[in-house]
Amino acid sequence: MEGESILLSMLSDSPATPGTPSASASRRRWLGLVIISLGVSLIIVDSTIVNVAVPSIIDDLGITSSQAQWVQEVYTLVFASLLLVCGRLADRSGRRRLFALGALIFALASVLAALADSGASLIAARAVQGVGGALMLPTSLSLLNATFRGRDRGIAFGIWGATIGGTAALGPLLGGWLTTAFSWRWAFGINIPLSAVVIIGLFLLVDESRDPSAARGVDWRGAILSTIGFGALVFGLIEGRTYGWLTSTDTLLSIGGWTWPWTLSPVPVAFVVGGAGLTIFVLVQRVRNAAGRVSMLDLDLFTIPSFRNGNIAAAIVSLGEFGLLFALPLWFQNVRGYSAFQTGVVLLALATGSFLASGLGAAIGRTRSPIFLVRLGIVLEIVGIAGIALLLRADSAWFVTAPLLFVYGIGVGFATAQLTGVVLADVPVERSGQGSGTQSTARQIGSAFGIAVLGTVLFSVLGARFDASLADAGVPEQTRTQLVTAVKDSAGAVIPALAADPSTATIAEDAQQALTDATRVSAATASGFLVVGLLASLSLGERRRRVD
Repeated sequence: MEGESILLSMLSDSPATPGTPSASASRRRWLGLVIISLGVSLIIVDSTIVNVAVPSIIDDLGITSSQAQWVQEVYTLVFASLLLVCGRLADRSGRRRLFALGALIFALASVLAALADSGASLIAARAVQGVGGALMLPTSLSLLNATFRGRDRGIAFGIWGATIGGTAALGPLLGGWLTTAFSWRWAFGINIPLSAVVIIGLFLLVDESRDPSAARGVDWRGAILSTIGFGALVFGLIEGRTYGWLTSTDTLLSIGGWTWPWTLSPVPVAFVVGGAGLTIFVLVQRVRNAAGRVSMLDLDLFTIPSFRNGNIAAAIVSLGEFGLLFALPLWFQNVRGYSAFQTGVVLLALATGSFLASGLGAAIGRTRSPIFLVRLGIVLEIVGIAGIALLLRADSAWFVTAPLLFVYGIGVGFATAQLTGVVLADVPVERSGQGSGTQSTARQIGSAFGIAVLGTVLFSVLGARFDASLADAGVPEQTRTQLVTAVKDSAGAVIPALAADPSTATIAEDAQQALTDATRVSAATASGFLVVGLLASLSLGERRRRVD
């Protein structure tokens, strides 16, 4: 007995049991997570921060509305099309190395954007930023998947998810403040010192990891096909309302000095190219998988139920998750008359809820499974969005929407983080890059599709309700058409000017009511998507809680 007591004493005095990190190593891992989360926050904020800076950019650079649109959308297009390629490249070349390279490219592109003297140079810089972002997002997930295990993994993904949800809402606030207090150029300039912190922190606090088998070759054909396929698909989704879903609108696609010459819209052509590219991509991957050759995507990953069903659920949930951030800022600014900064302050409730979810998720995760948290998060998202659909009025004050946004933010923090963890839970560590790239791509495709649908719903209802109100008021058809077109084409931006003119104040009230109705219908549609996502989460089953 005495010998047994001595042995137990020795074990308890040892710094760590086998497989358990020491206190200093554990502290280093969590500090590394902070650095990774900071890098992720940069790329997420930059997808929304420009939205509020566009009017100042137009005034300063004298760019056209078409160029302004590409300043906003080229980042998303390049970013989404390269996610799968960059995830696989991280497996081969080293995940920390690729994340650092992405941060460096992102920083250099931010310098070019901040110094841009024309629309063309700014668009080119935004495209390069998309490359940097694509190198960072899937790599961040694979780094977490390779670094954390057991309950710590759930906490790490919770912080990652809170970063995604919270910084998406912080973008308009930060952009509004920097643009108003300084210059739109600081919306890009702020990335430079923060990227430097990320790069230095990575090499000090994050260990390198890679897939040893990935060094055997490169699947260039798969890389090209996946980039073309996903790029064309995302282009069609985000540009459908602009260029027309079937026939071309008055706005024509123009690249350099070339303009789309046909009456058939480029959008259905993009869908055909995307569908064909992805079909050939899958066929090529099947052949390479069967031959045992290195491939861009190991299709055996889809035999893992949690990975396959989790990606389907993630894509569906993403349809409704961030569509609200497209419609609500328009309502706040054009109906309630808030400035860009005031709008960002209200959306801070969403960010606060999302950040709070990381701590709550860790506490709840001690007794409940990740899938429970996923479903709880989706339910809270539905409550928040459905509440806005039911309660929003043209004269609603901020204290009506802020609590609902807070609840919605908690839901985003739960669902985004834990669903990501479920998708990657059974993916072998050496294939984390492929798994992360696939998961990120599924979310981006779902988000693009959701914004396309919700944008179409928003502007269709806006036009129909406003036209009906003007018709009831006896406004002549030609004038009615001009007013409806002006309100729709400006996304409601002309409403404050109509309200300021006493002769059109009544018309402005009709437009405000129409935009309110359209926002409510859009929110109801988003909540419907989330209900489908909740049903899709049932295919994930129920995983027993695992404790290391």
